[in-house]
Amino acid sequence: MNALPLLLIILGVFFVAYRYFSAFLAARAFALDDRNITPAHRFNDGHNYVPSPRWVVFGHHFAAIAGAGPLVGPTLAAQFGFAPGLLWLVAGAVLAGAVHDFVTLVGSTRHEGRSLPHIVLSEVGPVTGMVALIAVVIDVIIAMAGLAIVVVNALSQSAWSLFTIGASIPIAMVMGWWMFRRRRGRVLVLAPSIFGVLALGAALVAGHFVAGSALAGIFELPGHQIILILCVYGFLASTLPVWMLLEPRDYLSTYIKIGTIAALLVGVMVVHPRLQFPAFTQFVHGGGPIIPGKVFPFLFVTIACGAISGFHALVSSGTTPKLIDKETEARLVGYGAMLVESLVGVLALIAACSMNMGDYFAINVPPAVFAKMGVPTVHLAELSRMVGEPLAGRTGGPVSFAVGMAQIFHGIPGMARLTSYWFHFAILFEAMFILTTIDAGTRVGRYVLQELMGKVHRPFAASRSLPGNVLASGFIVLCWGYLVWGGSIATIWPLFGTANQLLAAIALTTMSAWLVNHGKPGYAWLTIVPAGFVVVTTISAAVLSTLDVYWPMAHHRGTQAQGWVETILMSAFVAGAAMVIVFSSLRCIQTLRGVPPPFVREGPLEPGRTSPQPAAPFRCC
Repeated sequence: MNALPLLLIILGVFFVAYRYFSAFLAARAFALDDRNITPAHRFNDGHNYVPSPRWVVFGHHFAAIAGAGPLVGPTLAAQFGFAPGLLWLVAGAVLAGAVHDFVTLVGSTRHEGRSLPHIVLSEVGPVTGMVALIAVVIDVIIAMAGLAIVVVNALSQSAWSLFTIGASIPIAMVMGWWMFRRRRGRVLVLAPSIFGVLALGAALVAGHFVAGSALAGIFELPGHQIILILCVYGFLASTLPVWMLLEPRDYLSTYIKIGTIAALLVGVMVVHPRLQFPAFTQFVHGGGPIIPGKVFPFLFVTIACGAISGFHALVSSGTTPKLIDKETEARLVGYGAMLVESLVGVLALIAACSMNMGDYFAINVPPAVFAKMGVPTVHLAELSRMVGEPLAGRTGGPVSFAVGMAQIFHGIPGMARLTSYWFHFAILFEAMFILTTIDAGTRVGRYVLQELMGKVHRPFAASRSLPGNVLASGFIVLCWGYLVWGGSIATIWPLFGTANQLLAAIALTTMSAWLVNHGKPGYAWLTIVPAGFVVVTTISAAVLSTLDVYWPMAHHRGTQAQGWVETILMSAFVAGAAMVIVFSSLRCIQTLRGVPPPFVREGPLEPGRTSPQPAAPFRCC
């Protein structure tokens, strides 16, 4: 089947959803009003709260939420065929994911740019808020493990890829010094940006020669050594000043992200790749070599970020609400950025399904398991020769996505000789996508953990506390590093998907309580319906994963510790999320019965305005 008509239909659906449905949410459900003073203006400190142009905020928000999920999840879900993944990516993003991001951003903006646990505390109660705080810490640890193992599988024994990714770190540090320290009081952007893009391109080309030289052995590292390197990187990115590593590196990766997405979109429109996968494979009934469970419920935790992601709630209630200049811009930033991320997932699924099925499974399944499948490969040997890397058994999704992307660009006239460069550029693209989330996510986890540590020793709660900084960062890194060290994509990704989706359910049910508490119960179905669907599918997947994967690991010699840790983590997060969801639901019922809600006065409002704003007239553009 030709992929171009599908892509055009999906783009049309996204356009209609943004133009009409997001306008309905903004005007009727939340009555966004630019007369309300946003936290960026109310608390403008030039550091955290800074009113920013809407497209700058959009770029920041998209860069922060776009991690491995929209690349890895759809690629792994191709096992079920192209139809289930596409349907969930589109319907999930329009009706659940974009709604989730938008409502959380609005809720945080109305609560002075505070975090999701603070919103839970204000709208539901202090005990539930503490449970949500602990759930966020667990989710961050699991999310970082899920993202890190993808990078490990992509960079293992690949000198070209590891060299290029490693070079991006000193390049970013030079950019940081150039942008923020060379001329104090003046931030330089243009020259460092040009330098960063050109230097990264040079590193990509140099990686080809390094891989064929005597230096290759230095960069051909096994998985466990790469895990240690990632842990050191995550710790440094969390503890060093943001201008030194995290901010310039994330800024540099934004160019790669946007440029690659645009190029892949153009490539699909020019090449018109054919989908080699059927709409539904026999694995929708279970027994798949990548995802052993049935399409329901495991599709909905395999594809997380491209359809709905609880991790986005940490961004929508973290840095982004502190930058919003006008309240109505939350529609573009919250709803719009999620649609763009879903488009990334659609392109990833198209790239994966454009491969021959035998080649796809040979890459994404361990060799011993693939040998038992009896499925012949078609172009695997030729593809390995073209990209200059052995491809068999490179599980986790990034390699098959890179191969699919390289095949699409291979079909463009004049690009056939550059296939190996396109492949390694795709690996660079994915790794930078993921590392951007690892460094930001580790720092977010450190902030939340320091808040918890402050309950025991108050000075630890200060973000500038060096002991609190080091202890919290070290704890977060050690936890996700341990999960990656003894885990695999088959054990960690379901854990990540489950925690991620349950965090989304927490955010949706909390904002349902917000709507009821603030006199908008008639619109609460907009968040209750997706929350209910996510809860049913996610808890079903959690129970099945625990019984079929983690519990047997806990009783098998050699995997007992890992099995018990993952069983406890899964059980703890499900219990905590269920508690928050139940208490949020009870809060809604109590409010409807006339019991006053416990929330702190929502803010910030314009001086003199002490009540929620009146409903704005509905406009669809």
